[in-house]
Amino acid sequence: MNKTDLINLIAEKTGLSKSQSQSFLDATLDIITDKLSDGESLTLFGFGTFKINHRNARKGRNPRTGEEITIEACNIPTFTPGKALKEAVKK
Repeated sequence: MNKTDLINLIAEKTGLSKSQSQSFLDATLDIITDKLSDGESLTLFGFGTFKINHRNARKGRNPRTGEEITIEACNIPTFTPGKALKEAVKK
């Protein structure tokens, strides 16, 4: 499924037009992105939690040359599914 498919499903389920559905989806994704960029987590009860994990700098190896390199520290967005989502997927 891609973004267009998701927009079409939102339009079918809600009765909104496709352009309204696209605006809704874009706004939702922008809000999630903004909150994570600000270092906040976002919890949708029953669905899951979007949060940021910090990864420290570490040593690695270039697979081509075997040369040791330093991998910079970074923030990684993660998603932890909620109980209701886990149960729905198990079935």
